[in-house]
This record gives sequence, C-alpha cells and structure tokens, in this order.
Amino acid sequence: MEKENRKEDEVEVSEGEGKLKVRILVVDDSVLDRRVVERLLSESEEGFEVISVDNGKKAMDVLGLHEVESEPTAINVQSIDIVLTDYCMPGMTGYDLLKAVKGQNFPKPIPVVVMSSENEPQRISRCRAIGAEDFILKPIQIKDVQRLRNYVKPNTSPPSVGLKRKIAASLELAVENGGSEKRPRLAGVVVA
Repeated sequence: MEKENRKEDEVEVSEGEGKLKVRILVVDDSVLDRRVVERLLSESEEGFEVISVDNGKKAMDVLGLHEVESEPTAINVQSIDIVLTDYCMPGMTGYDLLKAVKGQNFPKPIPVVVMSSENEPQRISRCRAIGAEDFILKPIQIKDVQRLRNYVKPNTSPPSVGLKRKIAASLELAVENGGSEKRPRLAGVVVA
C-alpha cells in the first residue's frame, strides 16, 4: 500500500504510452512520399501526431502565417511542435517555408527539418545557414524519425499534479521546520 501511495506522488510528465504527443506538420507535394512519412511517423514509438499538407502555402495557413499579416495566429502556431518539409515543391519551396518560419518571432520557436531526395551540399548548407535543425535524405527512415523528437523543445506547460503535491508537501515541511537549514530536496526542483 505504501508503494502505491509513493507511485501517486511521483512526477508524471508523460501521456499515453510514456511520451508526450508531438504535433508534426508534414509538407510534401508528392502524395506517395507524404503517405510514407505520415505512416512512419504515426506508427513510431516517438509519439507523433501528424498533420500533413501538400504545399508551402497550406503549411503557412496551418501555422497562421499569412503574407498580409505580420503576427502569427497564436492558436495555430502553438499547436505545431515541429515542421518537416520537402525542399522541392512547386510554388513555395521548402526553403521558402523555412525562411518564413524562421523569420517569425514566435513565443516558442518552431524547429524546421528539411527533407529531399537530392543530396546537394550547397542546398544543405543553405538550409542550415538560415536555421534548419536538420536536412534528411529521402526516403525517410526509422532512425530519422527518432532524431526528429530531439529537435522539439521541452514543453513549458505547468507541472503535473504529482509534482505539485510533492512541492506543496515540501513547502509545508519547510514551514513546519521554521525555515531551518534543512531544506527539502526534490530531484530537478529547487526550493528556496
């Protein structure tokens, strides 16, 4: 029983099967490539929720970035954790989309990963120079999917209920001790 109570108070920062869902926007004009990427991402153990579009302009709409507006729509921007875009697309290229996303002043920067079937060093350097987190060669593979999660910035949402209970209990202990030199210790949390 004591073990069960401890488990309730442990920090829980994950959902579902151990990881927070990461919302990834996939942008690719090729239906086949887009379907392959969607399937690989949604079936991976990395916890991706996939939103996909077939061109850069639609991606701009999903992100709330419209040419006439100067400020991104907060609701749309915050709902996407990472963008995975093809480099070569008609109309707006992946490079243009990368520039547009990196040119914004988001409260939480959105990582952009560019993918292409062509291994051109100049293209890769050009994308990295303006802020691409990575450049992946198609066809995308499982190892690439695992790397994508590393580019997502940690969620800054409020701590879980379990953590709140631990902090509250520790603060009560500190008050009871009259703020003596013995301070409660929590892994990763500083109590002043």
